[in-house]
Parts: sequence; structure tokens; C-alpha cells
Amino acid sequence: MRVMAVDYGDVRTGLAVSDESGTLTGDAWVFKAYGHEAAAEMIAGEARTRGVGVIVVGYPKNMNGTLGARAEKSERLAEILSALSGCEVVLWDERLTTVSAQRILVETGRHGKKHRRNIDAVAASLILEGYLNSTLQTN
Repeated sequence: MRVMAVDYGDVRTGLAVSDESGTLTGDAWVFKAYGHEAAAEMIAGEARTRGVGVIVVGYPKNMNGTLGARAEKSERLAEILSALSGCEVVLWDERLTTVSAQRILVETGRHGKKHRRNIDAVAASLILEGYLNSTLQTN
């Protein structure tokens, strides 16, 4: 079963999908959508097209573990996705994924516009990798 990770943003949203066995991170890309509903419809459509069974939504907690406005937006997106997609939807602590994604892009020489276009896809891949690693450890 494929797993999809979502790095949700106000304009750009990063998606990453695992292989069929749910063990390796595969495709990652970014799309633009404005608002929870529009983003959820695009994500649910991709999930159906790609045979996804679980959608992992990045849950941006503050460093002290509290929840802020971004976390509330992720909760709302997860609610809509659950209704639209028919998939299991999991909120996943994504603290520092964007920072890690920025570091990876800088280390690989990607700067400027290319950096901004790719950061959400890399962040989604990191969310997916973290989730997949946790499921492998519990199985």
C-alpha cells in the first residue's frame, strides 16, 4: 500500500508518495492551491490516482510541543482529506523538516527560485521518510 505525505502551505503544498510496499520514498512534487478545500481536492485526487491508502499530513508543532495557527490549518486539512479521500489520515509531527529541507537544498547547490520551488517537495519527502521509518520499527 502506498503512503502519501503532505507538507501543507498557504500557496504551495509538497507531496511525496512511497513505493507500493510502503517502505521507500518515491515521487515528490509541489502544486499550488489556495485554501483547504482546493488543496484537499487535489491531494485526494492524487491519492486515488496513485493507489494511496494512508495520507500523512505534516503537523507543525512549536518546538515546545504546543500547537499554533499552522497546526490548526493542518488539522482542518486532515479533516477534509479524511472525508474526501477515503484514506486513513495521520497527523505527523514535522518539527524542523523545513529547516532540514533548506539545508539539503543548500548543500546540493540549489538556490533562489529553484530552492523555493523544491523546498516543499523535499519537506514532504522528509515527513514521509520519518513516518515510514516509524512504521518499519513497530512492525
